[in-house]
Amino acid sequence: MSGRRVLVFSSVAELGSSLAQLLSSRAEKALSAGGSCFSLGLSGGSLVSILSKELPALPNLDCSKWLIGFCDERLVPFSDPESTYGLYKNQLFGKINIPDERILAIDPSLPVQECAEEYASKLSKAFSTEQIPVFDVLLLGMGPDGHTCSLFPDHPLLQERLKTVAPISDSPKPPPQRVTMTLPMVNAARCVVFVSTGGSKAPVLKHVLEGGEGPALPAALVSPNQGELFWLLDEPAAASLTSPVERPGPGAKL
Repeated sequence: MSGRRVLVFSSVAELGSSLAQLLSSRAEKALSAGGSCFSLGLSGGSLVSILSKELPALPNLDCSKWLIGFCDERLVPFSDPESTYGLYKNQLFGKINIPDERILAIDPSLPVQECAEEYASKLSKAFSTEQIPVFDVLLLGMGPDGHTCSLFPDHPLLQERLKTVAPISDSPKPPPQRVTMTLPMVNAARCVVFVSTGGSKAPVLKHVLEGGEGPALPAALVSPNQGELFWLLDEPAAASLTSPVERPGPGAKL
């Protein structure tokens, strides 16, 4: 995978600072190229606290032309602590100048199948395309089983090739009902950034990044067709890796 970059940071704080700078630079690139917006897909987990701390700290950050979607979402009310949208609304969106109408959320009142179809339609409309919407940046996490978005090991959704957003009713990790971007949607992005921290991720990271026995884990199936792929790790997460990695210094530009 020639386009993949694996970067290891000495702390989560340094990782977060570099991630915020990466988003700022990709936003500037997208808008200076004549684009009407900078499109960003968010995931939950540790990314919520990292972004909520680091993005508002950037000087002169202008998010008024950002368009935000979600890589996956749990089918729960926005007030539920399991709601990724709810977490970002409470911790980040009020700190940056992004208009509410530029944040694309699911309708959790719908049945899961309808919810996925409605969200896929909402993305198509926002991107003005009948084809696969192409995000400028997708931010992904990875579970200890190697799942990413709500794409789990050995699940039939890994074979989905037609839908951009799919429902899942049997998630092995609760809550069971979710909607998720599919692999074709993820791999269409211009830039995909995985963020993985903590020593508990070390064994699965080695499997994903360096290979192992059995079928490829979902995170290993993320390989943008024509885009960039970053893995941003802290030292504990990278502890088992033996392949070469980059160790950027503080303030390094990505």
